[in-house]
Amino acid sequence: MAGAAAALGRLRDPASGVSCHWFVDRSGDILRLVDEEMRAWHAGAGAWGAVDDVNSRSIGIEIDNPGTRPFAAAQMDAVAELLTDILSRRGIPPARVIGHSDCAPGRKDDPGPRFDWARLARAGLAAPTPAGEAGGDLLPLLRAAGYTGHDDAGVLLAALRLRHRPRAAGPADARDRGIAAGLAGQAD
Repeated sequence: MAGAAAALGRLRDPASGVSCHWFVDRSGDILRLVDEEMRAWHAGAGAWGAVDDVNSRSIGIEIDNPGTRPFAAAQMDAVAELLTDILSRRGIPPARVIGHSDCAPGRKDDPGPRFDWARLARAGLAAPTPAGEAGGDLLPLLRAAGYTGHDDAGVLLAALRLRHRPRAAGPADARDRGIAAGLAGQAD
């Protein structure tokens, strides 16, 4: 969306068919749009691990940023504060904090390549990027890591890289396989 006002207008419009539980604007203000006990329609059709309906089993956070700009420090502070609260109240492990690009690969690319996943991982609020390399067939490794929302290994690789190697390009390599192998079981 063009900005927070447009995004909030759409998220608050029942006719749009989209919603989220929380919205974080660029200044770091956090707005609750849907009670966490209710289903929000933030991910559309999405899968993660064995969950084939992410909307029914998730708390959706929308962040005001097209994903191509750096995220403001105040905004990342607010996201970290919100995640700290949600994870502690709900007993959610950090490995279950995912982006729309993780659960709807090929269809969604947010929060985008500029999102600071490493900061969240250092704070224990998201899965860190595993070190190392591995061999083997990429698709089973990606599926074991939780990337089940598409049948095309190339689409799933793009989703993995968007989060864990945003500057990587070209065919899958041993580093991609190592990341996927290191993430195996995280969606369980």
